[in-house]
Amino acid sequence: MATGAPRVLLIPGDGIGPEVAEAALRVLEAACRCCGACVEIRRGEAGDTAARRHGEPLPEETLRLVEWADAILKAPVGETAYDVVVKLRRMLDLYANIRPAKCLPGVVCRAPGIDLVIVRENVEGIYIGVEYSNGETAVALKAVSRRNTERLARLAARIAKERSGRVTIVHKANVLRLTDGLFRSVAAETLRAEGVKVDEVYVDAAAALLVRSPARFDVMLTMNQYGDILSDLAGELAGGLGLAPSANIGGVKALFEPVHGAAWDIAGKGVANPTAMILSAAMMLDWLGYREASRRIEEALTHVLAAGVKTPDLGGSVSTMSYAARIAEEVCRLCSR
Repeated sequence: MATGAPRVLLIPGDGIGPEVAEAALRVLEAACRCCGACVEIRRGEAGDTAARRHGEPLPEETLRLVEWADAILKAPVGETAYDVVVKLRRMLDLYANIRPAKCLPGVVCRAPGIDLVIVRENVEGIYIGVEYSNGETAVALKAVSRRNTERLARLAARIAKERSGRVTIVHKANVLRLTDGLFRSVAAETLRAEGVKVDEVYVDAAAALLVRSPARFDVMLTMNQYGDILSDLAGELAGGLGLAPSANIGGVKALFEPVHGAAWDIAGKGVANPTAMILSAAMMLDWLGYREASRRIEEALTHVLAAGVKTPDLGGSVSTMSYAARIAEEVCRLCSR
């Protein structure tokens, strides 16, 4: 990472993206002003709007900013999401996708007590997108490597050591004996070497257990496609994808983004829920080394929700920016104690 203030590329995205990006920026500015965090932020275009303006969803200027930045904070984009997110994941080797799911105060939680982190492999698996078809039969390749599984498991272990010290490996090695079998054996070997407790669950059973007994899980380590599905399920159980942040972690850079989409139907109305974007910004600060500021943002957000200050989708009546302003005020109050 560069010396001086960490460099952040903010991608406002499409639909409600610019609104939730501005809300997160309001909270980030409060963290910088009151909590000692210090970042240099530049903006870059990406997504549907960028494609219309520049002929491609990731323009050259944005790619230059990607190289400049230490971290990327990206709002949701529209139909070009695959062309933006997957390209950045592969280009920057963002091998791990981190998806926390936790009930928040004042929010209807479909699985009370859920508090877990899904660590998802992010650049391999069946999502490498290598497919073949002769018109009658189609085949997709699934790639799993020892190197990638080892570094993913080491990251899961680091996360677990700050929580319960337990990791559950989720796979389907009883059917996919070579690909899932390699992931299972390498992950288990690495986790045990890291000194954490290890158990394992087949992916279909994991989905059922998430619904029935979510407290069964703390840190879940899984493959790309399984993690994609299970993390959306966990996010919905915790109150909805509008509350779900995520991190894409690489060896050098990282990208942080809300899980939800661009929600074109409510764009420009000032009612979008920026919670996931704000929590993604908090995850970014934590990764950049500003752990105290990150914790204060999370604490401030929970205080505001507990006080009944909510956007319309959560049953409240405040606007996107009013909600962000209240969180920003609370961040400064907490940091000045």
